[in-house]
Amino acid sequence: MSHTHLRPMTRPAILTALALAALAALALAALPSPSSAHKSRSHASQRDRSEDLRRAREATRRFRDVKVAREAGYRAIGECTDDPKYGGMGIHYANEELVADGKLDVTKPEILVYEPMPSGKLRLGAIEYFQVDADQNLHTDDDRPSLFGLPFDGPMLGHEPGMPMHYDLHVWLYRHNPAGRFAMYNPRVHCPDEGGAASRRHHR
Repeated sequence: MSHTHLRPMTRPAILTALALAALAALALAALPSPSSAHKSRSHASQRDRSEDLRRAREATRRFRDVKVAREAGYRAIGECTDDPKYGGMGIHYANEELVADGKLDVTKPEILVYEPMPSGKLRLGAIEYFQVDADQNLHTDDDRPSLFGLPFDGPMLGHEPGMPMHYDLHVWLYRHNPAGRFAMYNPRVHCPDEGGAASRRHHR
C-alpha cells in the first residue's frame, strides 16, 4: 500500500487535475479490452534498453528548462509529492494531449517530474509514462503495459482528485536515484516544508 504524502492542493491545481482526468477518460475509451490486450512481457536486451534510454534523453533534455516544457504543453497537476519513508518524486507536469491519446512512446513521456530547489527553481529529475487502467479494477492487470523491457507499476489509484486508476513508470534520467533508475521514489528528492520559500515562489 502506498503512503504517499501529498501537499494540500490549490484550487487551480484541483481544476487542472480534473481536466487531466477527463482527458484520461478519453484515453480509456481508446484502449483495447483486457481480454484483447497483448499479454506477453518483453524482456529487452541491455542494448535495446540503452538505446531506448538514449532516445528518451535526446527527446526530453530540452525540458530541463521548465519554460520549454510549458511551451510544449506540460502543466503542473498538483503539489510536490513525497513519502516520509521512501523519499520524494517532486512536482508532476502532465501533457494532457499525450495522456489523452492512449499511446506509449519512449520519446514522448506523458509526465515530467521536477524537484523544487531551495532557490525556487525547478530541476528536472524524472520522466514518467502513464496509461489508464482499461478495466478500472485494481485486482486485474492483464492490460499492464511495458517500456524499456520493464512492466509498469500498478494498477494504482489516482494521485489527485478525479484521476483514474492507472499504470505508470518513472525513469530517473536527470537525477541519480540510489533506489534504482526505474524506482517510483527517489530518497535524494525532498519537498520543501509547507510555506517554505521554494514552495511559495513556485505556487504563487
